[in-house]
Amino acid sequence: MPVPEFVRELRRHVGHAPLSLTGVVAVILDGRGRVLLTHRADTRRWALLGGILEPGEQPADAVVREAMEETGVRVLPERLAAVMAYDRLTVYPNGDQARYLALVFRCRHLGGEARVNDDESLDVRWFPLDELPDDVTADEREKIRLCLADTDRTWFALSAITPGMS
Repeated sequence: MPVPEFVRELRRHVGHAPLSLTGVVAVILDGRGRVLLTHRADTRRWALLGGILEPGEQPADAVVREAMEETGVRVLPERLAAVMAYDRLTVYPNGDQARYLALVFRCRHLGGEARVNDDESLDVRWFPLDELPDDVTADEREKIRLCLADTDRTWFALSAITPGMS
């Protein structure tokens, strides 16, 4: 997986210490009731596509960029479906550590033939929503569910009620 230049620069200063990074995730739907998944080169699992938000980049622009870079498809982000913070620490083989905030976008396929377009994927395919591969994680399935919800609201967790609010 290519490491963004700004992360490489940060790593020169902080070494392997945990970084908090924002990622974008694209739930790309076509007009035939299918979702686009990538067979990831690193985990060997089918997953939604996404990547790290670059400094100063708008999240919706990042989703469009990632979709083109990874699959060669043009997308239109339709709504921010979820904001998900992960408390688990991801530790990479080289020792780098990170925690992620994921911004999950529902996207509409505008054009382009889905293909493996970089070294992050082994395969790219459209799947009917009721025929997802078995190795799609529960977390990925939840992101898809939130994008399919018939609402304009963005899902987010609220761990505690602020005193004085009820």
